[in-house]
Amino acid sequence: MSGKEIDEVSGVDTTGHEWDGIKELNNPLPRWWVLTFYATIVWALAYTIAYPAWPLIHSATSGVLGYSSRGDIKNELAAAQAAKRDYVAAVEAKTVDEILADETLRQFASAAGAAAFKVNCIQCHGTGAAGSAGFPNLNDDDWLWGGKPDEIRATIAHGVRFAEDDATRTSEMPAFGTILEPAQIRQIAQYVRSLSGSEQDMSAIGDGAQLFVANCAVCHRETGKGNRELGAPDLTDAIWLYGSGEADILHQIRTPRHGVMPAWAGRLGDTTVKELAVYVYSLGGGQ
Repeated sequence: MSGKEIDEVSGVDTTGHEWDGIKELNNPLPRWWVLTFYATIVWALAYTIAYPAWPLIHSATSGVLGYSSRGDIKNELAAAQAAKRDYVAAVEAKTVDEILADETLRQFASAAGAAAFKVNCIQCHGTGAAGSAGFPNLNDDDWLWGGKPDEIRATIAHGVRFAEDDATRTSEMPAFGTILEPAQIRQIAQYVRSLSGSEQDMSAIGDGAQLFVANCAVCHRETGKGNRELGAPDLTDAIWLYGSGEADILHQIRTPRHGVMPAWAGRLGDTTVKELAVYVYSLGGGQ
């Protein structure tokens, strides 16, 4: 015990180190802590030998066990692809109506279509497919070219006014601003507003009904119910693609806006187009 200095306060011997009058006590770490620390060192060395660990110039040590988390992920993805291969083949071979008639296949196609919709369609139709001004709401029953499953598939496959697809949906409304007088256009606009029950200036309707029949009924029908074969919208409901205000309707009659939708068949393939059609139909709209 000679040569050791004992701290008077704690009764613990000191190490002999002193800084600015502060002496370091010789308090050893608990044995369990020291053993645990040594065990972690041994474990770390064993781990770096058994598993990939040390980085090299172009790769890393592979470890004696040859394990790879990337390999595990690759195998899991391959298993998932194999598991859905039969479903994909069934979707490829069947029509949209046949897919909808098979509940298991419908669920698979709808889930796949939802994923494809999030990647390709939400930019225009929104995350909930509710659309916005100029972009149709896919949740309702108002479909310009029909809401039956195969009609939806055709619209997705060939697009709308997409010049690169010969089978694209096409409808062109004339610019009546170059055909009719401003007063006549206003009379038609007031009459069109009356078809959907909107507030309008009854005194301004005038010959609006006759002008509508003469210029608009060929596409929208005399009742204003529209014609899906021509892509002419129903003017009697409360759903308006470009707005229902008087100024919006006047603008559309004078200088119509014609939206363009890409043809997705060439980009995504027929199978994904069917899956999208099933998903869109499952939103609750359609026929």
